[in-house]
Amino acid sequence: MSTSPPQARSGLQKWLLHGLQRSDPGTSGPHHEEPPDRQHTWWQVMCLTGVDYFSTLGYQPGIAALAAGALSPVATLLLVALTLFGALPTYRAVAKESPHGLGSLSMLERLLPGWRGKLLVLFLLGFVATAFIVTITLSAADATAHILHNPFVPEFFANWQVPVTLVLIAALGGVFLAGFSEAISIAVVLVAVYLLLNVVVVATALQHVLTAPGLVTDWGAALTAEYSSPIAMIAVSLYVMPKLALGLSGFETGVAVMPLVKGDLAQRIKGAKKLLTTAALVMSVFLISSSFATTVLIPAEEFAEGGAANGRALAYLAHEFLGDWFGTAYDLSTIAILWFAGASAMAGLLNIVPRYLPRYGMAPDWARAARPMVLIFTAISSAITLFFGADVESQGGAYATGVLALILSAAVAVTLSAWSKGRTKTAIPFGIITLIFAYATVANIIERPDGLVIALLFVLAIVITSLISRATRSTELRVTSVTLDDLARRYLNEVGEIHLIANEPHARDCKEYVDKSREAWELHRLRGAEGPLFLEVTVPDASEFASELHVVGEERHGFRILRMQSSTIANAIAALLLHLRDQTGKMPHVYFHWAAEGNPIGALLRYLVFGGGDIPPLTREVLRQAEPDADRRPVVHVG
Repeated sequence: MSTSPPQARSGLQKWLLHGLQRSDPGTSGPHHEEPPDRQHTWWQVMCLTGVDYFSTLGYQPGIAALAAGALSPVATLLLVALTLFGALPTYRAVAKESPHGLGSLSMLERLLPGWRGKLLVLFLLGFVATAFIVTITLSAADATAHILHNPFVPEFFANWQVPVTLVLIAALGGVFLAGFSEAISIAVVLVAVYLLLNVVVVATALQHVLTAPGLVTDWGAALTAEYSSPIAMIAVSLYVMPKLALGLSGFETGVAVMPLVKGDLAQRIKGAKKLLTTAALVMSVFLISSSFATTVLIPAEEFAEGGAANGRALAYLAHEFLGDWFGTAYDLSTIAILWFAGASAMAGLLNIVPRYLPRYGMAPDWARAARPMVLIFTAISSAITLFFGADVESQGGAYATGVLALILSAAVAVTLSAWSKGRTKTAIPFGIITLIFAYATVANIIERPDGLVIALLFVLAIVITSLISRATRSTELRVTSVTLDDLARRYLNEVGEIHLIANEPHARDCKEYVDKSREAWELHRLRGAEGPLFLEVTVPDASEFASELHVVGEERHGFRILRMQSSTIANAIAALLLHLRDQTGKMPHVYFHWAAEGNPIGALLRYLVFGGGDIPPLTREVLRQAEPDADRRPVVHVG
């Protein structure tokens, strides 16, 4: 199909739009993802997930201690139970039903077709953005904490938390602007070294606990003095558990990287389930052991802001029990994995935008290029860092909101999917899991509403830019391919000139076509001897932006008809006319009558939302934009 030639770009524009991804005409749907060039074993892909999931050990024990105090190990134990019996089975089900890496959002999109599903996806994308952006800012802030608290770093930098964090975020953005590509080999090395060092630190800490049983006795005494019974401890632990939700991060990333798992679809699903289960089990062991060790061994005041263990509890123990040289090695490993967690989050954002928004027509064309989006995400991350003062603990609520909202959406999707398939015995347990995550999400929002505010700001920005983009891109062809069946091709081959009478199908009886033929004669002097064909377009789902046209020939009551379905009528007619011109070498003519009088604003809204509207002028406008040469433009007749 003819399209307008690309405009000349300046050197800066060429650099920014380098690698602009164009959608493949055959891959417009959400489940036609091309597999990556290289695939890997499930445990290697687990390390890519692990840079996000396992890196939370850098700050999770400290945040848990601030939130629950001496009760931190009990609250963490409940979090682990929720991980193993709630989040893990939920995402194992997501992996089975969405193996193309689109996660729970695509499940909800399928379960709620049309505008409902797309608007819900836009809403949830705000929470996705919150989770990934705060992953960047929180990881950078915690990396900064590990840098500034290292004993070899001069005291002069003690109050440079914000500047150093901004430099780390800018460096991350700079690497992506230079052309960074996620490397699983780097993730494998980082995760292996980081987990090995954590094994040494946690084992050493537990050894100190065992050699000083009085520490455990003091901890137990503190618990019994503060809480009257185990039931009270559990109740308080349930209350503070939403604040510990950072330990649940990584599950959505786990299903997003599924296409990287080696093998066919069945092997990919099996590998993803192994990936999720292994990561959850490893993380659960580290969460429980690290929470217990840090709570028992570190004085409570050191967890507070300005304390030596603030945002770096395990690093504190590494320096305390293994010396500053080993502690520095641990700091470097933690800084590296936290920085790579930010890189993983940035890559996730760059993958999400082209997977959803352009497919909805709700992102400008340049959103398919990485560099402009890197600049935008880097600027947003810098603004959030300034807003929170690069403080790790204060960003925990925003991060937890994004993480919990994603897990809640996954639980809802799995529950609805099981219910729609009549699997009641499966739907009920997942429904209970959904209620638990709903409680955790609401409780976290009530306790720390800043996360919801950030998420809603992202939602508002996404919705506004999406609607503007959809409106400005509405007159594109929006058709990925055109195919004609044998009967349709025979009709077109048998006519001299191509005359198409646009007809909005109603009863489709003989009277309808006779009246339409008479109208074509009265308005356009189009005679039956000229062999006109009726053209009918129906709109099954106007919320789709692009569609494939399958033109079907049909004969009814002695009249020859071309029928097709599309998300919008005017764009489909324009695309068909251009296709017929290019395939037959003939100049097609299409005949309309003016629509009933009405408000033009209402007609425009009907076009944007329902794919209809005032078809004749819209068809001509789509043709004008797609074919700048008026002499080669198919002819639109209106009478």
